[in-house]
Amino acid sequence: MQQIINFIIRNKRFLLFLLLFSVSIVFTIQSHSYHKSKFINSANFLTGGVYNSVNNISEYFNLKSQNQILAEENNRLKALLFNAENQLDSSYIDSVTYNGLYRIQTAKIIKNSYSLTDNFLLINKGTNDSIREDFGVITSKGVLGIIDNSSKNYSTVISVLNTTSNISAGLKKTNHIGSLTWDGESPNIVQLIDVEKIAPVAIGDTIVTSGRSSIFPKNIDIGVVEDFELDVAENYYEINVKLFNDMTNLEHVHIIENKDFKEITNLLNSH
Repeated sequence: MQQIINFIIRNKRFLLFLLLFSVSIVFTIQSHSYHKSKFINSANFLTGGVYNSVNNISEYFNLKSQNQILAEENNRLKALLFNAENQLDSSYIDSVTYNGLYRIQTAKIIKNSYSLTDNFLLINKGTNDSIREDFGVITSKGVLGIIDNSSKNYSTVISVLNTTSNISAGLKKTNHIGSLTWDGESPNIVQLIDVEKIAPVAIGDTIVTSGRSSIFPKNIDIGVVEDFELDVAENYYEINVKLFNDMTNLEHVHIIENKDFKEITNLLNSH
């Protein structure tokens, strides 16, 4: 202990300089959007490289379950192709060709949090792959989140398990919509709020994206109604939705780009 104290006394000027220098860097990053953006991108690059190495090791021991997931997805694609002439499927696959509006890319999750109040994911695609903020992210089972920030090779995703997340969603069997949020409790349950009381809600109903945003196409699966209650004062339902995705076991994702996103956003912002 005495040696530590002596070291501090001998190097007090240098240590003071380091402290003040660190504080100045923090203030610079917080007060300038350009510096803050550069810092976030650099942090994504560094942490991405570390998590990617760790993920490569853990992935080796998880090959069996991931092969099963890929097999299920291949079966889903075959079913869509075989039935395309007989029915209109409501999955995200249709959005690849629908009016040529959406572009799809695949990516891999290399970090996933689900036990916090504001959870994020890290994926191995970035600006080098034309990935940008506000792209939608889904799996073969349903909605996962929205791209928040990108560096050259990595991107962070705001998970549906994030208290700041807000996605337009509704009942698959009707056109009644609301806002998909999360109360910070269960990693399996999210909330659909602001659904009008005239909506015919029932336990087991499928919840999908509404198509009322410029991020997700219509009718991408989210989950099923677990239970619900009516706010008598506000005349709106609050619905607990059990997610189709197992948010604790994720590996491969699809990134959705709306090619008209900027045009739509600029038009809306002009009013």
